[in-house]
Amino acid sequence: MAQPPEPKVYRTPEEAARIYLLPNLFTAGNMLCGFLAIKNCVEARFTDLSAAARADHYLMAVWFILFACVCDLFDGRVARATHRESLFGAEFDSIADTVSFGVAPALMACFLIINPNQDKDIQLATWLLAFIYLLCAGVRLARFNVLTSPLVPGNEKRVAGGDFVGLPSPAAAGMMASLVLALTKVIRLADPLSPPDQTLQSWSRVLLPLMLITSYLMVSNVRFPSLKKINWDTRAKTRIFILIILGGAGLYFFSEIAVPCIFLGYIIYGVIRHTFLLKKEETDPAPDDDEDAAV
Repeated sequence: MAQPPEPKVYRTPEEAARIYLLPNLFTAGNMLCGFLAIKNCVEARFTDLSAAARADHYLMAVWFILFACVCDLFDGRVARATHRESLFGAEFDSIADTVSFGVAPALMACFLIINPNQDKDIQLATWLLAFIYLLCAGVRLARFNVLTSPLVPGNEKRVAGGDFVGLPSPAAAGMMASLVLALTKVIRLADPLSPPDQTLQSWSRVLLPLMLITSYLMVSNVRFPSLKKINWDTRAKTRIFILIILGGAGLYFFSEIAVPCIFLGYIIYGVIRHTFLLKKEETDPAPDDDEDAAV
């Protein structure tokens, strides 16, 4: 049985706070995309734009959130591949994730759902649910930092397991953003003559239950598979390689439907895998804590 890797020990505070350029550029790109998503949502709501321009701004916000997911996917992998990991990078990544996968989706949902003619109770409930989502995203990121910190004894086993405890915040934000993408596509196909921003607002209430579900999953103990364990050096058969190419082409040409299906499939697979496939000791985020406390 393979032994879990030894935790990295930092000799000085300066070494732990070291800023490595390449991985932190991806993290900065993640934060930039989150900021631009917020900017587009604010402009769509508070500037004098046409209906089509407002809908386009919301779509741009969606794409910026999805681009932030891509940046987040690569910053940690680049750091590990180049042996440029640091505690600074981990904390910086969490702050960027809070902006891109916490604040940006929550504001997008509020600006889409709330309108001046709505009942005050509905507006208050929308802001409350958006804050709950943001709170759960922050708690999820803070717990991730604790459960993966090399300074906490026993974390080596959890890191070596290759699973996330709770739904990753990029997946939660990607699910919400891609749903807006799918709604826009369906609306334009069903009624191309209606004002796209008003129709999008009328359908966007489906984001409310989705925010509740993803909020719960982020702070739950459900284990979701991590992409960190994918071996990109694995040899693939010709047919599999062709299928991957065709899948990429389908993702490009039918992105409005394919992207939400990817995020939804990941969430459903994680829940089913946790419920039916994993053993109890594998689903416990800290299996040795109770035993150590009893000693």
